[in-house]
Amino acid sequence: MPQVLHTPLAFALVLGILVFIHEFGHYLAARWCGVHVEVFSIGFGRPLLRWHDRVGTEWRLCLLPIGGYVRPHGFEGPGEASAEAQAKWLPGRTFHDKHVFSRAIVIMAGPVFNFLLAIVLFAGLFAAVGRPSTAPLASMPPVIGEVVAGGAARAAGLVAGDRIERVGATPTGSIVDVQRLVSAAPGQHLVLVVRRGAGEVTVPVVVGGGEKTGSGVIGVMFTAPPAKPLPLGRAIVAGVEETWSVSVQTLDGIWQMLTGRQSTAGLGGPLRIAQLSGQVAELGVASMVSFIALLSINLGLINLFPIPVLDGGRLVFYAIEAIRGRPVPRPVQEFSFRAGFALIACLFLFVTFNDLSHFGLFQWVSHRVG
Repeated sequence: MPQVLHTPLAFALVLGILVFIHEFGHYLAARWCGVHVEVFSIGFGRPLLRWHDRVGTEWRLCLLPIGGYVRPHGFEGPGEASAEAQAKWLPGRTFHDKHVFSRAIVIMAGPVFNFLLAIVLFAGLFAAVGRPSTAPLASMPPVIGEVVAGGAARAAGLVAGDRIERVGATPTGSIVDVQRLVSAAPGQHLVLVVRRGAGEVTVPVVVGGGEKTGSGVIGVMFTAPPAKPLPLGRAIVAGVEETWSVSVQTLDGIWQMLTGRQSTAGLGGPLRIAQLSGQVAELGVASMVSFIALLSINLGLINLFPIPVLDGGRLVFYAIEAIRGRPVPRPVQEFSFRAGFALIACLFLFVTFNDLSHFGLFQWVSHRVG
């Protein structure tokens, strides 16, 4: 497949899966709550394919695969819908007539299905190929997995598979031991004793680093213990744990950005996701499955943010309605939705700017102009 098509096709596949699962959650919850679903669309714009199922829902596959939506019957209230639209309402099957808790279930189901997708993908991955080791470095043996080109280890003759037994006269039983001894000796000559095959080899090395960080490096990456496939039950538990761990780490990263402890330059948008989709697709099925699971978690979290227009914003309105016993006044909702849309638009522009900066576009334009 030509490389120019590889990235957009991988991006369309990833986005299509995520959007379908999210909207399918809304669809199933609406059906469960007795709400008729008028349209289930993957993508926007002109429909390429459309058909009706046996319950009257129109399914669409549209030209622009950059999102999707589910349109419940009677989503607008009596104060928003025209007289013509109200005349077509099916009694007992409109969204606005349902109890606030039923409406909340329909809205909540989209993000919930994103988390369930991540759990299923992680569980399947762990059952098929195993879970990457989460053992602390202090308990992992210092076996070299890769020697960095141009580093001190490569110049000294270290190779993948070598196990560092001693640094000078000090025994090294773990990765942490090697890191501690090497980082304290930038620019110094050390003698490493490594186990290679059945014997031991003495390797003199000049430790690099120290110019910027003050720490010594030799240019190796250590190998982790091989992953072993998990039984299905343990794989499901591990999938739940991994989904929870990624969610907590993601929220922590967002909080650090909001409090200024971490740069926002790492925030990426659709362009960065498209680039990563193409790169990850080349690494194999396991990497692609893990990538989709991570994006699914992010999509679920983002949609739960209490911003009007997003699912989380609607849930806030429903919570207020449940407490007050009546809906939030319509003018307040309309103003909030406009503000939420403006916020999302600004965020989109910001991450697109980050993406273009990451690709070097502005540097290239500056160079050309200069």
